[in-house]
Amino acid sequence: MNSFYVFSGKKIKRNLIVLVAAIFAIGIIYLESGNVSVFSEEAPSAVYSVPTDKKVIALTFDISWGDKRTEPILKVLQENKVQKATFFLSSPWSKTHPEIVTAIKEAGYEIGSHGHRHENYSSLTEEQIRKEISTAHSILTDLTGKEPKLLRLPNGDFDKRVLQVANSLNYQVVQWDTDSMDWKNPGVQTIVDRVVSKAHPGDIVLLHASDSSKQTHEALPVIIDKLKNQGYEFVTVSELLNHSSVEGKEVRDQASGQ
Repeated sequence: MNSFYVFSGKKIKRNLIVLVAAIFAIGIIYLESGNVSVFSEEAPSAVYSVPTDKKVIALTFDISWGDKRTEPILKVLQENKVQKATFFLSSPWSKTHPEIVTAIKEAGYEIGSHGHRHENYSSLTEEQIRKEISTAHSILTDLTGKEPKLLRLPNGDFDKRVLQVANSLNYQVVQWDTDSMDWKNPGVQTIVDRVVSKAHPGDIVLLHASDSSKQTHEALPVIIDKLKNQGYEFVTVSELLNHSSVEGKEVRDQASGQ
């Protein structure tokens, strides 16, 4: 009977040691998970909007091909006294349309990069991603005399690797909260309704100035008028980012087929 209790005592002691070790391991895992969480919050991210109570909004225009739509859009902006907007230009288009790039620059609008080749960067290797962004950077810097700091990826497509490479090249990836869907040419009123109904303080609005978007220049003056009547002030993306800390720092993979 005594030997039984001695054996059981040893077994209980071993079990207690295992239990303490397990608790210690769980504690380590918990602390490490906290570190991972903090790291994730500080990881490179895409900007969708900015939290602010002030009625400021950024109109953004992507351009990747054509020469018929940009000038009418510039005319609408100037006629409606919208002095601030952001244009994301693809570098091959910029290289073949330097006079339009100059017109955008001389009008005082902000210019960001829309990358080089118009393909999904999440499908590329990190070396290829770096080359695409760097090639566009060199071309746009040569054409504008100023290094772009904002990047909107082709098709809005990215993953964590793309964000990390962009960040290493000193770029802030910019998405949008309100998509006009103007590239689908759904009708002028539909474009107007989509933008005006979804617009909010700190919003980034996606529009296009490529030739495929045939109704944007017709919808734009109505959009501007309605937003002005609601008390909105138009700013560049860079100015918008200065209003507050960035909202929606989401390191989520994003693919938006356009």
